[in-house]
Amino acid sequence: LTAKYTHETQHHNPMEMFGTTVDWLGDGKKMKIYDKTQGAPNVQQYIAKIFGLSKEEARVISKFTGGAFGAGLRPQYQVFLAVLAALELEHSVRVVMTRSQMFSMGHRPHTIQDIRLASDDQGYLQALEHNALGVTSQFENETETVVNWSGILYKVPNYKFDYKLTKVDVNTPADMRAPGAATGNFAIESAIDELSYKAGVDPLDFRLLNYTYTDPTEDKPFTSKRLDDCYHEGAARFGWDQRNPEPRSMRDEKGLLVGWGVAAGCWDASMQKAAAKASLTADGHLTVSSATNDQGAGTYVIMTQMAAQTLGLPMAQVTFSLGDTEMPAAPVQGGSWTANSVGAAVQNACQELGKKLLKLAQKMNDSPLDGVDFEDAQFADGHIRANEDISRSVAIKDILAASGEAKIEADGKAAPNPINMLKYSMHSHNAAFVEVKVDEDLGTVHVTRVVNAVAAGRIMNPKTARSQVLGGTVWGISMALMEETYTNNELGRYVNHNYAEYH
Repeated sequence: LTAKYTHETQHHNPMEMFGTTVDWLGDGKKMKIYDKTQGAPNVQQYIAKIFGLSKEEARVISKFTGGAFGAGLRPQYQVFLAVLAALELEHSVRVVMTRSQMFSMGHRPHTIQDIRLASDDQGYLQALEHNALGVTSQFENETETVVNWSGILYKVPNYKFDYKLTKVDVNTPADMRAPGAATGNFAIESAIDELSYKAGVDPLDFRLLNYTYTDPTEDKPFTSKRLDDCYHEGAARFGWDQRNPEPRSMRDEKGLLVGWGVAAGCWDASMQKAAAKASLTADGHLTVSSATNDQGAGTYVIMTQMAAQTLGLPMAQVTFSLGDTEMPAAPVQGGSWTANSVGAAVQNACQELGKKLLKLAQKMNDSPLDGVDFEDAQFADGHIRANEDISRSVAIKDILAASGEAKIEADGKAAPNPINMLKYSMHSHNAAFVEVKVDEDLGTVHVTRVVNAVAAGRIMNPKTARSQVLGGTVWGISMALMEETYTNNELGRYVNHNYAEYH
C-alpha cells in the first residue's frame, strides 16, 4: 500500500478568548498579572526576562484557565502588551483578544504524510515507512512528534520514519490537543484500514495480528499496555462481530449507507518535576497548594481528593489552591502529566505532614500511638490509627489541640525516576469504534454511534476522566468532518476566522 494523507490547518478556538489583566500595585514596579494561561510560572519567567522584573514584581495568577487545548502553553502576546502598557502608564491595564485575533495565536499545522505498508498474505506486517512534512513559520522551527506513533503501535520488522519541516509565511504553529499524535495516528490508522482490506483481513483482527507488547522503536517494555483489552471490550460493546466486511453492503431502514470503523490511539504518559505545600490549621482544615493550572481537566477535584485520601480527611475539610506563582513550582498543564506530576507532589506533601502529625501525637501524654512507625500507621476518618490495632487511635484535631500549634505545614516534591524512564516506555492507549451513515444524494455524513475504550493507567476520578474522553471523542469527530482554516494564498490571510465559518 502506498498512500498520501493531508491534514489541513486547524485552530484551537476556546470559547473564552485570551486576555490579561494587570493590577498595578503602585509599589515600584510591583503588579499582579491575571492571565489566561496553562502555566503561571511560565508566564512569570517570560515577563520577568523581557522587562527585567523580579519574581516579586511580576506575580502571575490564573485560577481558572478556561479552554486552552495547548494554545495557553506558551505566553501569548496579549500578556506582553498588557504588561508593557502597565509599565508605561503606571496604571492597571486589561487586554483581551477578539475572536479574529485568536486565529493569530498558534494552530495545528498543515501536514502532508506519505505512508508505505506491506504485509504477507496472512496479514502480518513486513514493512512500514512513514514520512511527514509539516509547516512552520519563517522565524521558528516548531516541531511535532508525528511519525513515531506508527512504530509504537505495531510490530513490524522493517521500518523507516522521517519528519521534515518547511517554512512558510504563517504564524508559528502551537501544540493543539495531542499534538503530533492526532495527526500521525490519523494517517497510520487510515493506512492500516486500507491495507487490511487489501489483505482480506478484518480491520480489528489485522490490528491484533500485529499487536506489540513492547515498544519496538526503543526496544523497551511498556509500564502498562491494555490496548488489547480495549480492542476486545470495545468490540463487544459495539457489536463488531455483526459487521459486514464488504464495502457499501450495510444500509439502514432509510437507505443510508452505514459504515463501521475501528482505530487505535496512543499518547505519552509522562511526568515532570512538581512541588506542593500542605498546611493544616487548628480547626482541622487542610489546604494544599501548587502553582499548577486547571483548564477544565478536573485538577481542583482530583488534587483535593488525593490530599483527603492521603490524610484520611473528608473532602469538605480540604481546599486545593492553584494558579499562583507565589505557590510551589509546577509545570505547565499539558501533555497529560498534571495528575502524575502534581498529584505525586501533593501526596508527598501530605505524607510529610502526616509524619509530623504522628510525631506530635506520640508526644501526647499516654499516647496510644507511642512506638508506631509511620509505615505502620493509617490515616482514616480524621484519625491516625495503628495498623495492628485500630483501637490505638488519636483524632487529628486532638493532636493539633494538644500541640498548641495554630498551623502545621509540610512541603512535597516529585520528579520522574530517570532509571525507570530509561527502562520503560510510558504510554496510554485507546480503541475507538465508530458508526457513520452517509447520504449518497446529499453527501452528508452523520456519526451515529461511538464506543471509545481507554487504557490510561489508574483513573483518579471516573467522572473527570469520562469528561476528558467525551471531549476528545467529540473533537476527533470535529477534526475529521468539520474543521479547516482556509487561507487566501495571495494575501496569506485566514479567511474564516470566526465561529460562524470555521466549522
